[in-house]
Amino acid sequence: MKRDALAALRMRTQRLWGPRFETPREVVRWLGALQAQEFPLAKWSIAQRTRRMNRGDVEQAFTDGVIVRTHVLRPTWHFALGADIRWLLQVTAPRVHALNAYYNKQHKLDSKVLTKSNSLIAKALEGGAHLIRSELAAVLTHGGIRAAGNRLAYIVMRAELDAIVCSGAMRGKQHTYALLDERIPNGKPLDQEAALAELTRRYFTSRGPATLNDFARWSSLTTAQGREGLTLVANELESDVIDGKTYWFGPPLPRASALTKPRVDLVQGYDEIIMSYSESRDASFVPVDSRLLHTVLLDGRMIGKWKPVARRNSVVLKTVLNRTLNREEKKALATAVGLTTAWMSGK
Repeated sequence: MKRDALAALRMRTQRLWGPRFETPREVVRWLGALQAQEFPLAKWSIAQRTRRMNRGDVEQAFTDGVIVRTHVLRPTWHFALGADIRWLLQVTAPRVHALNAYYNKQHKLDSKVLTKSNSLIAKALEGGAHLIRSELAAVLTHGGIRAAGNRLAYIVMRAELDAIVCSGAMRGKQHTYALLDERIPNGKPLDQEAALAELTRRYFTSRGPATLNDFARWSSLTTAQGREGLTLVANELESDVIDGKTYWFGPPLPRASALTKPRVDLVQGYDEIIMSYSESRDASFVPVDSRLLHTVLLDGRMIGKWKPVARRNSVVLKTVLNRTLNREEKKALATAVGLTTAWMSGK
């Protein structure tokens, strides 16, 4: 395997190129988890990987609790399948707790306070209630716990990490929280070793070729835990060495045949094609304009940035590129802009 092939191979394993999935559920199951703090654009990341690219399909899966949005892997929101969330939390929540320890101390959130806040939140949500964050804040305040700003955020995150709450159905444009045991009553039980093996398997089969350090950074696991995970599933994976680094991937590796025409993809700034790699990120992934979050990929490599700009009855996309495009590349960009604009405009 040549280093030049990495970008194209990853675009295929992540299903941005090649055969797409039929449903949002299949996308999220394949990737395991997708970073999702930018909720509208995180839905675009799912839709891009489905054949129909239908906004309604993604929103229905979220409404039904097939897909949930909660804190897992790292101290930020991710999409995951409701069926997977318990074992994902089992293997990664301890690391997120460790990463949050400093901030919990800053906000005077010790085990006594967090045990009480978890109990108050759980009781308020019993019986199928779906509450927005300000309503949870009122419940906590009434129960004698100061709950505002970042302190409230870490209280609610703790309830997510402790498998008490997850995302509920949208209330208009506002997010709600629901009891995990009521929203997803039949989670798949896995022991710790099986959960680690499954996380490792999902990562390398959906994102390979990638390195151990890539996996550890993405999952927030220690290098030792990542190495243990690789040991558990190494016989299911293949590997190759490039520039002295070992890259792991699931067989069979998708074909990296040369593109016959330029290919442009507009991905949101927290798409998994951006967030899944650290030490082995392609050298061309260099910031183009720090004021723009989202990424323009040409043949799988960064060529610029973009952002949506809302108009009265439409959305237009602003792009900033790091070089002039030729005629065929401009056509590819126009096609990608058209698809993205139509999706964001709800067409």
